[in-house]
Amino acid sequence: MTSTEMRTEAEDSGPSGYAAARLRLLQEGAQSGPPRRAALAELTDEWLTGLFGAGAEGLRGVSLVAVGGYGRGELSPRSDLDLLLLHDGGDSGAVAALADRVWYPIWDLGLALDHSVRTPGEARKTAGDDLKVQLGLLDARHIAGDLGLTAGLRTAVLADWRNQAPKRLPELQELCAERAERQGELQYLLEPDLKEARGGLRDATALRAVAASWLADAPREGLADARRRLLDVRDALHLTTGRATDRLALQEQDQVAAELGLLDADTLLRQVYEAARVVSYASDVTWREVGRVLKSRAVRPRLRAMLGGGPKPAVERSPLAEGVVEMDGEVVLARAARPERDPALPLRAAAAAAQAGLPLSLHAVRRMAAVARPLPTPWPAEAREQLVTLLGSGRPTIEVWEALEAEGLITRLLPDWERVRCRPQRNAVHIWTVDRHLIETAVRASELARRVGRPDLLLVSALLHDIGKGWPGDHSVAGEIIARDVAARIGFDRADVAVLSTLVRHHLLLIDTATRRDLEDPATVRSVAEAVGSQGTLELLHALTEADALATGPAAWSSWRGSLVADLVKRVAAVLAGDVPEEPEAAAPTAEQERLAIEALRTGGPVLALRAQTEPPTEEEPTGDPEPLGVELLIAVPDQPGVLPTVAGVLAMHRLTVRTAELRALDLPDGVEGSVLLLNWRVAAEYGSLPQAARLRADLVRALDGSLDIAARLAERDAAYPRRRGTIAPPPRVTVASAASRHATVIEVRAHDAPGLLHRIGRALEDASVRVRSMHVSTLGANAVDAFYVTGPKGVPLPAEEAVSVARGLEEMLRG
Repeated sequence: MTSTEMRTEAEDSGPSGYAAARLRLLQEGAQSGPPRRAALAELTDEWLTGLFGAGAEGLRGVSLVAVGGYGRGELSPRSDLDLLLLHDGGDSGAVAALADRVWYPIWDLGLALDHSVRTPGEARKTAGDDLKVQLGLLDARHIAGDLGLTAGLRTAVLADWRNQAPKRLPELQELCAERAERQGELQYLLEPDLKEARGGLRDATALRAVAASWLADAPREGLADARRRLLDVRDALHLTTGRATDRLALQEQDQVAAELGLLDADTLLRQVYEAARVVSYASDVTWREVGRVLKSRAVRPRLRAMLGGGPKPAVERSPLAEGVVEMDGEVVLARAARPERDPALPLRAAAAAAQAGLPLSLHAVRRMAAVARPLPTPWPAEAREQLVTLLGSGRPTIEVWEALEAEGLITRLLPDWERVRCRPQRNAVHIWTVDRHLIETAVRASELARRVGRPDLLLVSALLHDIGKGWPGDHSVAGEIIARDVAARIGFDRADVAVLSTLVRHHLLLIDTATRRDLEDPATVRSVAEAVGSQGTLELLHALTEADALATGPAAWSSWRGSLVADLVKRVAAVLAGDVPEEPEAAAPTAEQERLAIEALRTGGPVLALRAQTEPPTEEEPTGDPEPLGVELLIAVPDQPGVLPTVAGVLAMHRLTVRTAELRALDLPDGVEGSVLLLNWRVAAEYGSLPQAARLRADLVRALDGSLDIAARLAERDAAYPRRRGTIAPPPRVTVASAASRHATVIEVRAHDAPGLLHRIGRALEDASVRVRSMHVSTLGANAVDAFYVTGPKGVPLPAEEAVSVARGLEEMLRG
């Protein structure tokens, strides 16, 4: 059925006809995007015109006006109908009756309605008091009734807006900033609000309002397409959910992608991010222009008065670099600059802007993008140095980089950037897309540049460390190949290329080893030393590890993680300096450990002690209170089966997060009979403060004697554990780390974190007749990565086949 036939059906059949025609239009697969939105608005216009005409017979000086999105003719499937019944102040009773004749059929169909009844004067006054009302009226469109009345209001509202622009535009900018603070940036959110987040549809509407003021205009290239793409996604979201929602929730992304004919949810998010980036960049440029115009308007009268009405003063241009000057708060090209003959000019201008903390002029970036020659391969030394300067400029680097990227200059300089651009990271730990994370890492690395001998290699490795995430397989392995190629292309010599490729290949080595391996085991330290190869590379890798974690998100770095990495680096540095680590010997028990063990034997039950662990002030920050690293929990208990899972279960009940744990049988002084297990745990409170030691011990006693059913208590907790609807965690994976230790078999568990996970793992290992010597726990977001150093009953590593069998059984248990 054609849209004309649908309109005829709607006119002939009243509300039910409109509802049927509307449903048929929305179900037509062939029509989508702008044509469907326009057709839906036209169909609704025809229906409302009929309602208005039936109730307005004999009534003059009244019109029905669409405002907001409906005024723009952009109706999404579940959009509100924003309507204004405009009247000249005549028969108020007749106007009220007409309003009822129009509003009630809309409500009867279950459509959302935002309505008002006003005279032109009332509408203008309300708009003057309420910026949101004024923005809606800027898109006012006549539907039915007195066309002259509607046209008069439109003319008056636009005139008011232009006259009041110096006052209202700063108010609008503040409104946009407050909304961005609340909703975040659309281009980085995993569950974005397509309308309210920064770079969304609200900002696109704000740009239209700025253009209507005639005070400034937004960059138009790509803006209409970006806005259309966001509207298309919202249409698909409305159709798949059946709700008037703007939030693109995780559980709906696959359906929305399918509705739009896209490959998958990642492709959908990438398109959304690209559109949001265009809107955000246009907003930045536009608001800078608004500020510049308003500032010049405020200054010009005073200057004219000072100059006695003389000629307009010349704008000051301050040199920043060859071919680059500052003018009016922006970095622009000098008059003598020749980008078509100077291939290093884009990097030189960008570095100068970042160093000065100023934005790059839109005109300058577009001119360079249009005519600049490509850099030769390898790059000249100046281009490489300017790239390093740009990366080392700190926080201003981000805005300058985004300006270059908006005009395609980044992918022209670094073609491999295209695969990571706007690429989402479906990991709760990461707060940025891959490309923004790389720039954030460079910013963090610039703060650590004084710690390394080659800051240029640190900054470039920060830029490239995740470049392999656009390729299949292990991103570190793929990234090493890409980094080697990029480093050679931008002009590093062979030795530096080797260092950069090593840094990218092993950028996770220190943090993974420090948090998941036994640092007392010489095999652990030697393996890291062999991978790193030199003191200089170790120094760079240490700084890159910290910068990468800090740029990932708050969950990726802590004083505890930092202390573990620093300890590992110190041990590896000693090996690289020629010190051979000795095989560790069982340390003699301390006086406190002996006291706890004897007390455990005397009482026949567990005895424990809690002691806070803190990080002392560093040389860089010698003042301030020590930062807590967690709490050391010492437990002595008479040797018996099931100690590890029991203790882990009790700690989980008390909401204590386990970071590391060591278990050993304690050798007691002569004359003391009995066998005691000593468990040395480092824990942290999940919420609030730590529980009292007496309560912990009481629950341990009950759990060990069987009167406390840990499994049942944890099952209750697990049933109440909050889970995001519609998300399915990846299946657990259990592997054996070959050659990780000479004294034990290392079994690594990657699983979804949940209350009692360590209890379940400990119980499974006990059932497999495996003794846990130590364990190292690492939790990032919802993902647990735990390493268990285990032996057989005789205290030696497991045979290879048995180790694989234990790992397979543990994985099956976790999947079950």
